[in-house]
Amino acid sequence: MTGMPTATLTFVGARPSQALGLSVKVRATGTGIIVLAGPSSCGKGAVAEALSDTLQVPEENHISMGDALRSVIARAKDDGAFRSSMGERFGIHADRSVFNGEVTDASIVRKALAYSDELQGRFGAKPSQVDWLEFCVTSGLLVPDAWSEAILEGVIGETAAGASGIILLDGYPRTEVAARHVLALSERLDIPIIKVIHLSVSKREMHRRALGRKRQDDTPEMLERRYTFYVDHVQPAVELLKHELGSSVVALIDAHQPAYDDQGKLDVPASVRNVAKQVLMSLGVSRHILDHLGDWQ
Repeated sequence: MTGMPTATLTFVGARPSQALGLSVKVRATGTGIIVLAGPSSCGKGAVAEALSDTLQVPEENHISMGDALRSVIARAKDDGAFRSSMGERFGIHADRSVFNGEVTDASIVRKALAYSDELQGRFGAKPSQVDWLEFCVTSGLLVPDAWSEAILEGVIGETAAGASGIILLDGYPRTEVAARHVLALSERLDIPIIKVIHLSVSKREMHRRALGRKRQDDTPEMLERRYTFYVDHVQPAVELLKHELGSSVVALIDAHQPAYDDQGKLDVPASVRNVAKQVLMSLGVSRHILDHLGDWQ
């Protein structure tokens, strides 16, 4: 892609970092987006929180696509005015049936009809486009790209730094269409993509982690669907970014780097630190600097 903005990222010394167990932490200065991609339950959120703390990225600049979608759904349930405004904000209408091809994109109608019994069981005879959004998120289905794009731009416009500062984009893009959207958004807003962090875990490890957290939608069937989605859609999206931005911009990081305490039990915070250290090194923080920042305990 031509005309892409140039990425800039520098590090300056700093203060204590409780998240990573460091005696001090660095501050990232510059402008750009750090993308965190990978399968469900690979630890994107935990790694993003550790990076936010260590690099002193403002909390509002950590944008989790999953959290953003869940937040929109929760707000739509609690705030009638917001629910009514979703059509104007995001092109997702509460008063339009998702089954109506005259007001809903044909591809969405076809997919919704495949789940008509489940949809109507949950939302009644005429589920709306907003209902379909909720169904997709809670069922591990792909949210229509246009809707994800609109919500992401709304979040960046309302809460993130816009055209300045470091933005951690967690869990987006998830499709090649969304990857092209991120590239176009980067160019339009003149916010460079600094790095694409591709966190990798095996399907077996993904299942183990998800079942251990005991979330209601983490059923074996749902987890299988999510991993298939990762292989079919997320991996190609990362490959597209690599092709457009260059292979040096994409870093493949093993997200399974377990650490154990003296009793042989898994030390989750230390495990996250192991992964975060590799991510920091991929961003340009040298091993020498990390070794002198403090102990990775």
